[in-house]
Amino acid sequence: MKNRRKPPVTPATKSPANAARDPAADGLSRPESATHPLVALGGLVAFFAGIAALSQIRPFQTVAYDALTLILFVALGVFVPDMLWRRVWRNPSAGLMRSPPDPSWDRTITKFAGFAGSLGFIAFLYWLFPEYSTKSPFYQHFWALLRVAIPAVLVIALPYIYLVDGRMQNPRDGLWQFGRVLTFQWGDVDGRAVGQHLLGWLIKGFFLPLMFGYMCADLVRLYQYDLGKIVTFREFYEFLYYFLFFVDVSFGTMGYIMSLKLTDTHIRSSEPTMLGWVVAIVCYEPFWNLVGRQYLHYGGSVSWTGWLAGEPLLQVLWGSSILLLTGVYVWATVIFGGRFSNLTHRGIITSGPFRYTKHPAYISKSLTWWLVSVPFVIDESLSTTLRHCVLLLMVNGIYYLRAKTEERHLSRDPVYIEYSRWIDSHGIFRRIARVPLIGRLARLQLPGSQLPGSTGR
Repeated sequence: MKNRRKPPVTPATKSPANAARDPAADGLSRPESATHPLVALGGLVAFFAGIAALSQIRPFQTVAYDALTLILFVALGVFVPDMLWRRVWRNPSAGLMRSPPDPSWDRTITKFAGFAGSLGFIAFLYWLFPEYSTKSPFYQHFWALLRVAIPAVLVIALPYIYLVDGRMQNPRDGLWQFGRVLTFQWGDVDGRAVGQHLLGWLIKGFFLPLMFGYMCADLVRLYQYDLGKIVTFREFYEFLYYFLFFVDVSFGTMGYIMSLKLTDTHIRSSEPTMLGWVVAIVCYEPFWNLVGRQYLHYGGSVSWTGWLAGEPLLQVLWGSSILLLTGVYVWATVIFGGRFSNLTHRGIITSGPFRYTKHPAYISKSLTWWLVSVPFVIDESLSTTLRHCVLLLMVNGIYYLRAKTEERHLSRDPVYIEYSRWIDSHGIFRRIARVPLIGRLARLQLPGSQLPGSTGR
């Protein structure tokens, strides 16, 4: 955390006008972000370098391997500066400060058993649930990835675990605890640590195949694009809208893969409540296929392009607004560097769009849906239009609950509490929070939250 000297107390700094202008005058400071914006920028530059390389060389005939290559490009762009410049393994949150190293082959073997058992746990779920059938076209690229990745990971895992174990301040982590369970050494097992460990693997097991499948589909689409034929704003909009989400899932996929203590991107904790899990995974397939299309289908027969068909200037302004909001959403993913993941705490991000609000992704995404689907445009009847608006408000409500469950989870970290206080005083929506209803919603805390009440400033 940055240590910022408070300004000397003078009559000028005591005045309310100066206090409003000076962020430090209220005694609050924005905590240092878990990742530096330049690290995220390095990952973005590496992403474009990877795209350029793949478009020229195409070393593989398998899309899954091309996608894995692109992930490696992004990972290098993020972790080379993180390791060489930021030296993130020295962060107290990494827990790798033991000196001299004290590795243990006994602990290492136990942890390797826990690692293999974790892979087996997820493999069992893939075998059990028909959604993950090897015959599913959507997951075919993911299975191709696993055929290459699993043998390599098993070879690397043992020396990596031995290296990291020797540096850990608390080597009896969740992995070791789960290894004890699998090797029938139950005497001193911490059930909560085992539960958190398995929750973390469930998160990766659910989101990784989903993100990788989206990424491969987007990569195939990119290969098929003829960029020379993009001559109108509509064509430019459609390409950029898709491409922004391609960037998003590429960074997201890399984040789920690169969960390592050595890079300080490991999972500190996983969302422990059923409500937090439900409101998160319901937003993704296969659950959204049922909930979104059967219960919360808010789209009508009118598109924003059709609505503004006779107004080319308004089409440009409207479409540009959608792209701008989508760009903020993607920025909120990229700024995580190698730490992006749903339902987990992997470090508090306070830079990028999080410099202005705690939930830039949810806010921008929610606003985008209103601009894209234009449910307020009367097509069939006023009753139908009203129903579409109410349904979209319900979808927005799901993301509101996601935001609140995340706040409750992250508020166990004092850094997040300090960050929340700072946002309450300096975020871009602090004045909107003065509106009675909006203020109540913004300050609402779920049971178990450690956040202090907002001042509404």
